[in-house]
Amino acid sequence: MDEDISTDAMSHWPHEFMRAGAMDVTEEHNKKRENKEKQRWRNRVSLSASLPDDVCGVFAGSECLVKYSTDPIFDMRESILGMIRYEGVCDWNDMKELVYCYVALNPPEVHEIVREAFLSLCSN
Repeated sequence: MDEDISTDAMSHWPHEFMRAGAMDVTEEHNKKRENKEKQRWRNRVSLSASLPDDVCGVFAGSECLVKYSTDPIFDMRESILGMIRYEGVCDWNDMKELVYCYVALNPPEVHEIVREAFLSLCSN
């Protein structure tokens, strides 16, 4: 009888162990898939934003991109620098227009980030 119990217990053990191992593999796979989705979300770009009609000057024909960021001040600062370089901003009126564009395109909760990004450029 003891042989039957131990044989029976051992026949279940690998099955239970494999089932637990399969769960670990499945969980790991799901975590990897979630991380890929998060990364894809972070790098997602949308062309849905548009400048207000009253934007004029060098920025009037500009295209707007929406970027989801894990470091919004850095990314905003880089975006501003890119626009300054690309459009050749060299006077105060163009800079004011650029500030206006960033404020107009972003919701109020992002305005502090816009302000900090512009001020960080001015302080350098």
